[in-house]
Amino acid sequence: MCEVSLEGLKFGPDGLIPAIVQDYYSKEVLTLAYMNRESLNISIREGRTCFYSRSRQCLWRKGETSGNTQKIVSIDADCDGDALVVQVIKAGPACHTGRESCFFQPLYQSPDTPAFSIDGLYQLIQGRKTQQKEGSYTTYLFNKGIDKILKKVGEECTEVVVAGKGGDKAETIFEISDLAYHLLVLMVEMGIAPKDIIAELASRHVVDHKVKQEKMR
Repeated sequence: MCEVSLEGLKFGPDGLIPAIVQDYYSKEVLTLAYMNRESLNISIREGRTCFYSRSRQCLWRKGETSGNTQKIVSIDADCDGDALVVQVIKAGPACHTGRESCFFQPLYQSPDTPAFSIDGLYQLIQGRKTQQKEGSYTTYLFNKGIDKILKKVGEECTEVVVAGKGGDKAETIFEISDLAYHLLVLMVEMGIAPKDIIAELASRHVVDHKVKQEKMR
C-alpha cells in the first residue's frame, strides 16, 4: 500500500506532531503521544497506533510488548494542521501504570460543575457491590439478587410508560433516570460494561450505514 499524503500537516522542528489518543466508545482522552511522518504512515497503513518515542528516539507500536494494542477508527487534524486526534478501540489499558487512561491525577475541579459521567456512576455502583456499604439502596439490591433487580427494572419501565403517556416531560425525565440507574445495577450484576452497550449500538449503526449505501447503488 502506498503512503498517504500528509500534505497540509505541520510537523514541529523536531519532525513530530502531537497526537491526542481518544477512546472511540467512551470519548475519554487516553494519552498524549507524538508521531513523525513515518509513524503516522505506519499507523494509517496498519490501522494500529504507532508513535515516536522522544525518550528512546525510535518508533514504537503501542502494545508491541504489553499487548495493549489500539485499533484506529479515525485520525483527524486540527484547523491549523499541527495536532491530531486519534480515535481508537483499545485492547487493554492505555497507560503503562495499568490505568485505563494516562490522565488520572486531578488538579482542579470547578465546584459549580461537579464531574459526572455514566462510566463514573457505573464504577460507583460497582463499588457498592464489591465494598458493600451499610444502608445503601444499591447494596441492598445486590444482596437481594438478580430477581429483585429485574423486578425493579420492570417496575421502572412501567413508570416510564405511564409518565410518557401522561405527557409530563419532567416526570418522564425523572422516571427515565430511575430506569437508567436500575439498568446500570443490572449491568454490574451481569458483568456488562457501558462500553459493551456502546459497542453494540455502534455495530448497528455500521450495519444501517452499509444497508443505506447498498440501497443507493
